[in-house]
Amino acid sequence: MRTKYYTRFLLRSAEEYEADEYSGVVEVKHSHDQVLEAGEIESLLAQNFEMDVENVELLNWSRLH
Repeated sequence: MRTKYYTRFLLRSAEEYEADEYSGVVEVKHSHDQVLEAGEIESLLAQNFEMDVENVELLNWSRLH
């Protein structure tokens, strides 16, 4: 089952102190009844963008129905 989340997050470069802000729908494959925590979403985003999780900051998210 796939669940969609509207997300707004920052990606920081390892060399710079600046961050790029992104927003959009993220589709996650997991149990529909399972609610993901912020750290889990940050980890998934970091994996997707091939970054360290420390460089990802989730600003807000909400599950789409």
